[in-house]
Amino acid sequence: MPQSITALLKTGAVLALAAATLSACDAGGGPGAQSVHAVGSSTVYPFAKLVAENFSRTFPDMRSPLIESTGTGNGIQLFCSGLGPNTPDMVNASRRMKPSEFDTCASNKVDEIIELQVGLDGIAFASAKGGIMLNLSPRTIYMALAAKPFGKPQTAKTWADVDPALPAEPILVYGPPSTSGTRDALKELVLVVGCDTDPAMKALKEKDEALHAKTCTEIRDDGAYSDQGEQDNLIVNKIVANPKIVGIFGYSYLEENLDKVQDLPMNGVQATYENIANFSYPGARPLYVYVKKSHMRAIPGLEDFMKEWVKSWGKDGPLARIGMVAMPAETMTANVAKVQNLTILTKAELEAK
Repeated sequence: MPQSITALLKTGAVLALAAATLSACDAGGGPGAQSVHAVGSSTVYPFAKLVAENFSRTFPDMRSPLIESTGTGNGIQLFCSGLGPNTPDMVNASRRMKPSEFDTCASNKVDEIIELQVGLDGIAFASAKGGIMLNLSPRTIYMALAAKPFGKPQTAKTWADVDPALPAEPILVYGPPSTSGTRDALKELVLVVGCDTDPAMKALKEKDEALHAKTCTEIRDDGAYSDQGEQDNLIVNKIVANPKIVGIFGYSYLEENLDKVQDLPMNGVQATYENIANFSYPGARPLYVYVKKSHMRAIPGLEDFMKEWVKSWGKDGPLARIGMVAMPAETMTANVAKVQNLTILTKAELEAK
């Protein structure tokens, strides 16, 4: 076959493949259409699943949204990998997107992102009912879990080694992995706060920000802290099986399992709905959803799925009934406007926090 004809055939095949891909990405509704695909936080996962179930009842002719628990960090990485049918339309996050992640998105042409705050949650510390009881603080948690507390070797074996007022029981903590938004929030809301109770650490931040971050957030790896993956229910099961273990997970998992586990207060404040709502609990944090605006034309129901979140996040709504803490009224109003106007997130907003 002449080379010119072969080249034409190859070109035609490529064009046909491109047309098929575009057609698949731009498919309309109906049984063959692509469903909404969300990845991300294990903390947000049960809330997103409920929103997806309610969406399917509202729109029975559309395919049910696909919700995957990948962890916030991994989810954002997948979300930012590009556009098209092989990438997720949304990512659920138990912390805010980082400016560096926004840059990664932009470099892969994911440059129209809608950010929604969908509710509040708290990082809860818990043990089995009747198990070890601790009144914790950011400082004691940092001293117990840091690889090098205040830049010194980690020598604490028991909680009493950290604070004589605590029981002389071994430090055994089961918590989230490094890819989890809960781990990031643990660092920001608890470990860094505890670390900075030492004036030398505050001074270190001014002098060497990278060393400060390492000293304040690196967790010990000698077995006192055990990474349990993205399955928060697994942590619940582990602490129920061993009364000396302390578990770290989202408030909704604490609330769901109060028949089996007990809250360990922080700074004397318990992780309750009211204390998280008014931010008196030190581990209170917002939860987010990020959406690719450019996928809205191609994915049937994506905009309506965002509206389903709005219908669900009220104080008396279905999400509150399974443990989500509702946002203040003014925050709800601001996020409703983002859905109505399809407001695009800017890097400046992320950097201004």
